[in-house]
Amino acid sequence: MAPPEPEVFDVVIFGASGFTGKYVIREALKFLAPSASSSPLRSLALAGRSRDRIAAALRWAAAPAPPPEYVHILVADSSDPASLMALAARARVVLSCAGPFRLHGHPVAAACAAAGADCLDISGEPEFMERVEADLHEVAARNGSLIVSACGFDSVPAELGFLFHTRQWEAPSAPLSVEAYVNLVSGKRIVGNIGTYESAVLGVANAGQLQALRRSRPRRPRPNIPGHPPPKGSLIERGSGNALGMWAMKLPSADTVVVKRTLSIVTEHPEGLPGAEESPDYTEHRKTFWSSVKPAHFGVKIAASSLMILVRFLFTGLFIGLLGNFSFGRSLLVKYPEFFSLGLFRKTGPTEEEVKSASFKMWFVGRGFSDAAHASERGSKPDKEVITRVSGPEIGYVTTPIVLVQCALVLLSQRGNLPKGGVYTPGAVFGPTDLQRRLQENGLSFDVLVTRTFRSD
Repeated sequence: MAPPEPEVFDVVIFGASGFTGKYVIREALKFLAPSASSSPLRSLALAGRSRDRIAAALRWAAAPAPPPEYVHILVADSSDPASLMALAARARVVLSCAGPFRLHGHPVAAACAAAGADCLDISGEPEFMERVEADLHEVAARNGSLIVSACGFDSVPAELGFLFHTRQWEAPSAPLSVEAYVNLVSGKRIVGNIGTYESAVLGVANAGQLQALRRSRPRRPRPNIPGHPPPKGSLIERGSGNALGMWAMKLPSADTVVVKRTLSIVTEHPEGLPGAEESPDYTEHRKTFWSSVKPAHFGVKIAASSLMILVRFLFTGLFIGLLGNFSFGRSLLVKYPEFFSLGLFRKTGPTEEEVKSASFKMWFVGRGFSDAAHASERGSKPDKEVITRVSGPEIGYVTTPIVLVQCALVLLSQRGNLPKGGVYTPGAVFGPTDLQRRLQENGLSFDVLVTRTFRSD
């Protein structure tokens, strides 16, 4: 006989039958008691529009074992606010996996904010993230709901990687700029998440709304970065033009937006965000952690060993930029993703073999000053370089579930040390926690590669 449903579930995965959702189920099952006796995840529910599709996703995720009887299925639809309120009322943490988030994410976050449930999502859509912050921060803070977007490959490796990197700049040194170079590796053809592609199309279509939203809100605090801002540089960077010896191209990444939001939050709260009921030891740790983090200008580039690899990304961006502003163009982009992305995306998603063969490396190349006191002097130029790296498995279906589930486990096990509620970035919430260690224990690596000083000619 199946055990009775609990009144409140530790975690509810919404959008569980989607491309990414079924991988999130598989990752969550690894930490679900009783199979993981020390895990704080004691009860799990899966939610979406179709009970049958969710059941099929659970069977896939549990294979070759039979699906656990103690994983429950809830029916909820992003277009049905009452069903989302009923879901949020029964969840400590909701993992929102149904994208594009501009279409499906806001009602989920709103239900969680109203019910006082925590909500983590895997969005990489700046307009969605910033609108949720504008609309829901106050009600979430009042009701004790912690809402954190970008808890997947977008943007936790970039956030934690940036924080890890800047902490390597011991006083009196300080970084001026940190550039993240993302390299996607695969023994087979790399196929991206179709949800990511559709989000990019909608992002272009609604770029004007994002700018209008930003103009309507108070200007964010800007961190004090020593030295003069670095030059913008060219769109394409030759392999001989950087420390990695790789071709690179500027990427309009959500990572850049999220890292800047974190730096803005920390500028306003230099000791970090205090926890609702944090322990004295964690208070001291939080303050020490943020005192060691240094702000810097940040940007993201896609890196490859060959210029031809970058050409596929360049043409995909051009097609989306040219056609994404028109209704007919958007319909073509969404209908024929494989054609307009030169094979980077397809509706069927990657095979299991393609997922297993893929991995990523993200280098953080920082340039700055060995003595920050001299940064503002006339003619002063960077004379120090630090290179760190974050690496891990395939980004959309392996790394993203790992990151999302570990963020949830931090919430379940350390909730008192985290802010009572509000809408924040992953770095601002999880930076001082043990999330980096947890990721390292589950397949990601954080490494320091180079620390050197040179003559600033």
